[in-house]
Amino acid sequence: MNITEVIPQDDYVLYVKAEDGKTGFFDVKPYLSSEAFEPLKDKLLFAQLHNGGYFVEWGCGADISVDTILARWRASP
Repeated sequence: MNITEVIPQDDYVLYVKAEDGKTGFFDVKPYLSSEAFEPLKDKLLFAQLHNGGYFVEWGCGADISVDTILARWRASP
């Protein structure tokens, strides 16, 4: 599955839209304590993400795969 849209939200949450049209919210907060994700505590850096289709990544090198996102997101109604 591919991510067609990802929009950073307040409180370290991502709004994600998958290629099948399903949407949901993925909470990045549990990852912020790891070394790779710690720079994203800066909300300006968190907002500067790249949608790679099969992953979301940030300039600091942190990334999250589509599999992780889809396994742990909260689906939109």
